[in-house]
Amino acid sequence: MYRAVTRNIEVVVTPRFVADRSSPENNYFFWAYTISITNKGDDTVQLKTRHWRITDAHGRQQEVRGAGVVGEEPVLKAGEVFEYTSGVPLQTPSGFMTGTYGMVSVNGEHFDVDIPAFSLDSGNGKRTIN
Repeated sequence: MYRAVTRNIEVVVTPRFVADRSSPENNYFFWAYTISITNKGDDTVQLKTRHWRITDAHGRQQEVRGAGVVGEEPVLKAGEVFEYTSGVPLQTPSGFMTGTYGMVSVNGEHFDVDIPAFSLDSGNGKRTIN
């Protein structure tokens, strides 16, 4: 579990390697990650955008930007929680992700909330060279 708090918005990430959706012999490794976003503040906020930085074991980076998460732009009142699960493939048996959510407050203020950096590790990093 990985955790970050920005402006009373808590983001908790729990990643897991999905072996049955992976194909190591084809350099395809798949992870699911569950994210819980909790509004620990007093103001209502809405998640409008996401920005991911995904890095594989060779240092190759990809960036993903878009509206909302899993097709939603959730509104979180004080004390409310939004949880979703998504996934990411890599060409290497490990890597990491980090990013931000673009939020807007009820009074129209835009701000970014940190997504904690989290490790993607398949446990498949050992290879035999013939």
